[in-house]
Amino acid sequence: MRFRAFLFTALVAWTWPCQADAQIYAWRDANGTLVLSDRSIDAPTAVYKVSGSPSYVTTRPSEDVGEADNQFEPLIQEHATRQSLRPELVRAVIQVESGFNPRALSPKGAMGLMQLMPATARTLGVNNPWDPAQNIRGGTDYLRRLLDEYDGNEELALAAYNAGSGAVAKYGRRIPPYRETRDYVRKVGAAAGEGPAPSRKKLIIYKTIEILEGRAVPRYSSERPSTGSFQIVSR
Repeated sequence: MRFRAFLFTALVAWTWPCQADAQIYAWRDANGTLVLSDRSIDAPTAVYKVSGSPSYVTTRPSEDVGEADNQFEPLIQEHATRQSLRPELVRAVIQVESGFNPRALSPKGAMGLMQLMPATARTLGVNNPWDPAQNIRGGTDYLRRLLDEYDGNEELALAAYNAGSGAVAKYGRRIPPYRETRDYVRKVGAAAGEGPAPSRKKLIIYKTIEILEGRAVPRYSSERPSTGSFQIVSR
């Protein structure tokens, strides 16, 4: 309501006779939201002269999504491949989460391209969430874990990415009935489209037994032992 009131006041003031006019810059961000500012923006804008207008500054600077997409595409491809994710899915999450703005900060404190919460970032080993490489690495790692938790179900993984695994569990492993979460799943799904998930490379873990000071100590390796007996414990 405050924003609408300000917009109405600004437009009325624009048409009111005045001697000293300020300039208001207007543009739409990656989510299509109209944003007004008294400062110039590095993007195509509409400029209005408003008498004595207050400042309205956004924390989401405008950036051309197509150019940002290309800028971060190598990182998207690299980490999507590492985590056996569809690049389209990773790209869609970034688009909806931050509009490809690496400096995006949500009111709840989520940071960067894939909007990692501080605690989640620490768990994922992300020291600098503002760094695109670290953020995408951590975000794709988290998305992979959620997909594994929900047996590859992208909708449930996205719901958990938005609302948390606890919320999904609360509603019987279904998408929580939160409007924000349902809209989020729908938007990301529409942007990602449909497609087969990349096949995950099978990992074989070999177990050997080493005798140290009379004790049997198990050793695990992804490399097949060249000598001795071993046991395959995971694929």
